[in-house]
Amino acid sequence: GPPDGGWGWMVVAGCFLVTICTRAVTRCISIFFVEFQAYFGQDYARTAWIHSIADCATMLCAPLGSLISNHVSCQVGIMLGGLLASTGLILSSFATSLEHLYLSLGVLTGLGFALCYSPAIAMVGKYFNKRKALAYGIAMSGSGIGTFILAPVVQLLIEEFSWRGALLILGGFVLNLCVCGALMRPISLKEDCKTAPEFLEQNYVPETEKQDLKRMSICSPLIKLWPHECLCYCSWKEYDFLLMPGFMVLAVSILFMAYGCSPLFVYLVPYALSVGVSHHQAAFLMSILGVVDIIGNVTFGWLTDRRCLKKHRYFCYLFAVGMDGLCCLFLPVLQSFPLLVPFSFTFGYFDGAYVTLIPVMTADVVGTSLLSSALGVVYFLHAIPYLVSPPVAGWLVDTSGSYTASFLLCGFSMIFSSALLCFARLAKKIKRTRLRSLTDNTTLKQHIWTNGAIAYSVTAELDQRDVEVLAVDTNSYSNR
Repeated sequence: GPPDGGWGWMVVAGCFLVTICTRAVTRCISIFFVEFQAYFGQDYARTAWIHSIADCATMLCAPLGSLISNHVSCQVGIMLGGLLASTGLILSSFATSLEHLYLSLGVLTGLGFALCYSPAIAMVGKYFNKRKALAYGIAMSGSGIGTFILAPVVQLLIEEFSWRGALLILGGFVLNLCVCGALMRPISLKEDCKTAPEFLEQNYVPETEKQDLKRMSICSPLIKLWPHECLCYCSWKEYDFLLMPGFMVLAVSILFMAYGCSPLFVYLVPYALSVGVSHHQAAFLMSILGVVDIIGNVTFGWLTDRRCLKKHRYFCYLFAVGMDGLCCLFLPVLQSFPLLVPFSFTFGYFDGAYVTLIPVMTADVVGTSLLSSALGVVYFLHAIPYLVSPPVAGWLVDTSGSYTASFLLCGFSMIFSSALLCFARLAKKIKRTRLRSLTDNTTLKQHIWTNGAIAYSVTAELDQRDVEVLAVDTNSYSNR
């Protein structure tokens, strides 16, 4: 099993730095908005696409990050991503048009971040089992801590060296991803060996290689030595979790959850300003949200690792998403700074809480050996809502003249995400109890005497997933 400590804490530190360099730097791109608008003389909508493309590219290319880390190595994937992201930021500092920024800061930097993000998070899952949620809480808090520290630093850099100089320095900072990649020492788990399918018994794997292959994960760098059939089989086994009913339900719920949480970060400040809160106070609301997000990451991760809550992590996740949904529903009623402060606290805490539990939930559904591929798909599913929901919310504000419709849609979307998972779990429980009662009824112990004194018994045993019936020898049954 996973070591639950030792070098694992270095992997957590590496992943923490990866979330700072990817998620926090992406959030800081919005600080350049005013500079880009003033320099290129473009409207808000066109300038806003830079941030949208970077965010979308990071999530959209997440499966590519998983693929490289599975087939080459996690270290190579993250180092390559660091080089690409750094190149994108450095090229952006020479930008002469917004289109140039769409490609360099949006596509290239976003692609680089994608190659680092899901493999680093998956690696933490491989090193931890008992303290998995706490490890993820610490690793994912990099996003909040990074934003809290980087935002004022980036503002200072822009004032000191202009936006071009600031992007150049950020490009150098992001090269730290290569250091993070070096920390991701590969680990072989027993679970990986279990995934080795029947093709090890086939003729196209030489006898000498079979023992080595059984000791390691199927989809390893050695795959290039194997024939085409083996490669196809391996690629399919790597993604066969897509057909698991549990993963399908999780995927649909994540689409709704991502749709609900995204617009709030874009529209909280404009909404606060529209109800008469000062600029300084509106910025303070975002700071509270960022800091409390970190507390949510770590404390919720620690709490859900306690023995009493560990079994109920699924419902802890549902509760956190549902609470964020409720916060959004109440937001249109909160029309003063003293009322918006508790909102920022509550929304920020539960946002940090469920973000920590997403990789834990995914690992519980698909298992540790497929976690890298599954996280690639899960973060890929974030891309479409992230791209679509802020413009849709903006359109609702324009047409209705208020923020109420936008926030209600976000709230209902998150509550639906939570309810969907809740119904799925209840349906699974009902099915399991029905199977158990069915099995109890069919557990027959019939002694059938043939040829003197041979006794046969039919027993049905209920496995966690399905019912396995130990069949009776048909010949002796017919002799009855």
